[in-house]
Amino acid sequence: MRRKNSSVILKESFETQEDLFQIYSLFKKKIKFYIKKKLLVAVSGGPDSLALTALSKALVYEKKCKIYYVLIDHNLRKGSSKEALSVKKLLKKHKINLFILKNSKVIDKNIQSQARKIRYELLSKFCKKKNISTILTAHNLEDQVETFFIRLSRGSGLHGLSSMKEVSKLEKKIILVRPLLDVKKIKLIKISKIIFGKFYKDPSNNNSKYLRTRIRGLKTTLEKVGVSYDQITKSIKNLSASRDTLDLHFNKIYKDLFIEKKRSIFLDLYKFNNLNQEMRMRTLSRSIKDVSKSYYPLRSKKIINLDAKLKMKNNLKLSLAGCLIFKDKKQIIIKKTEKN
Repeated sequence: MRRKNSSVILKESFETQEDLFQIYSLFKKKIKFYIKKKLLVAVSGGPDSLALTALSKALVYEKKCKIYYVLIDHNLRKGSSKEALSVKKLLKKHKINLFILKNSKVIDKNIQSQARKIRYELLSKFCKKKNISTILTAHNLEDQVETFFIRLSRGSGLHGLSSMKEVSKLEKKIILVRPLLDVKKIKLIKISKIIFGKFYKDPSNNNSKYLRTRIRGLKTTLEKVGVSYDQITKSIKNLSASRDTLDLHFNKIYKDLFIEKKRSIFLDLYKFNNLNQEMRMRTLSRSIKDVSKSYYPLRSKKIINLDAKLKMKNNLKLSLAGCLIFKDKKQIIIKKTEKN
């Protein structure tokens, strides 16, 4: 019997299986505004990213859009380069060209956080080189709930507990789209197995020294006491709706509060002091994030400490998150730390 080619496998899988057809239909709906331009799919070799790879490749056959597939080899464990080449070989069988970008920086502390930062830096650099404005990642329903618990453990407020947005800005001209946030991991595993026949497991996902891994282990316990991930997801969506409403209010306040010039932000101290704590924290977080050009905002604990220092001291000068922060009688100045 003649073996079916990759395009037939992709087409038939998403057309003949109802659950996969629904996922593919949702995926197309989520990214329909972005397929007119070039896209980048972030690949790791895990079931989530391989499922995203399959979905996007099926879209290529249907819509003839241009998609780049990129894997970041963090070089954190022995055999990572060999595994990256195995993923490249696997995708090549399905007429998918995988670009492998190797990290040359040493990562020896805050491993997951630093690896994430480097990953987005390398992906952004690739996007600029290829004139790509949209990156697709395979964050799914379980990732969303785990992020919620991680931020809950850190005392995050409304903005943090709303978890990941479907669309967010990575850099000025590059956006990050997460089209699979409503999809369960078990469905992505199914797609990976059907299309590619296999996927790769990252050993760090089972390492209990990472908070995300420990939280992942709570799923069974939560379900036993009647708390499902579906219920938590509903709460996250409700929080997200509240966050979006508050964001509209905050954006108006922030626009009236700050002046940006020479890569620095100047905040009117009188107006800042008349804000409630939530708005002050948002203002500081947004200002530092904008000046430092960081994708992730500072943790709420550091923002709370900064806010307390600003209230206590008349004149202040300190360094935080790659920024210098000054306070005088009339304003708060946030500027990027100059590199030597």
